[in-house]
Amino acid sequence: MSNLIKLPPRNNLQKTILVDCDGVLLDWEYAFSVWMNEHGHETQPGSEFMYDIGDRYGLTKDQGFKLIKLFNESAAIGFLPPLRDAMFYVKRLHEEHGYVFHCITSLSLDVNAGRLREMNLRKLFGKTAFERIVCLDTGADKHDALSEYQDSRCYWIEDKPENSDVGHALGLKSILIEHGHNMDHECPYPVVKNWREIYEIITS
Repeated sequence: MSNLIKLPPRNNLQKTILVDCDGVLLDWEYAFSVWMNEHGHETQPGSEFMYDIGDRYGLTKDQGFKLIKLFNESAAIGFLPPLRDAMFYVKRLHEEHGYVFHCITSLSLDVNAGRLREMNLRKLFGKTAFERIVCLDTGADKHDALSEYQDSRCYWIEDKPENSDVGHALGLKSILIEHGHNMDHECPYPVVKNWREIYEIITS
């Protein structure tokens, strides 16, 4: 785990929002798709409803994972576009309502990949919105990282159902961002289409 910024004391978490990065803040799928096409890979029919990259591109799981890792550790990872309306509402939550964000991302343990991720986030969302950025290994489970916030009742924004469920079980207020691959997930917490809905939940 690479903690780029120190975790504040627990009593300072009332205005803290926990966020995943890819598929929540940044449009990783779009950037990865462009990169894969440039490298001669084409998606399979119905790929928009598949989570596993191997399935999406007609590859084995191992081949898919290696390509994800290669992409995540390439220069391209520093230039991902924002997801949907994330940039507008993250800035509003931070600048108008005083919230700060802790990003927990299963990107890579590569130091330069982490620096590019931090650069990308600060360029799009501002220099002060992210109080902490935690880079886990590629595809890593988030249980241990989220355990630091257990029972804090922080909001936890994710797009991977397994990670949302972990946060919910740990006493966080999970919110799942809808994508083609998670539309069938049944859960006791909100499922939203965009950051406008997240903004309304948090500020209501």
